Amino acid sequence: MAIQRMDNILIVVDDLDAVIAFFVELGMELEGRGPVEGRWVERVIGLDDVRQEVAMLRTPDGHGKVELAMFHTPAAVRAESTDAPANTLGIRRIMFAVDDVEDVIARLRPHGAELVGELAQYENTYRLCYVRGPEGIIVGLAEQLG
Repeated sequence: MAIQRMDNILIVVDDLDAVIAFFVELGMELEGRGPVEGRWVERVIGLDDVRQEVAMLRTPDGHGKVELAMFHTPAAVRAESTDAPANTLGIRRIMFAVDDVEDVIARLRPHGAELVGELAQYENTYRLCYVRGPEGIIVGLAEQLG
């Protein structure tokens, strides 16, 4: 087998505290946070003079992880608008299964979350929406019905 599992997804951010708060409110658990620098990381990511702070969050079941990185040096580069539409090339969102989608939306709003479109129902199976959070990060929320 070539792949054992998907380990994590990395999101580079400007405001690490705000994005951590957003994901913690969503229900993720902060696993750790700290500085990352040195020649080894420079070799892995192909940048020089790397100084960053990294936070790792995990889903309550322990299987999914989101890694957040805030670069002190070199400065982060924005490749697209923070309000890029859903059909923009590249990774667009992370989808989470939730118990109560309306409750999650309400809890995320104080952290800057806004619906991208609207809350919609797919047949009698799911209630789904996309929410744009801090720094334009889009998360999908899916509540299974019945």
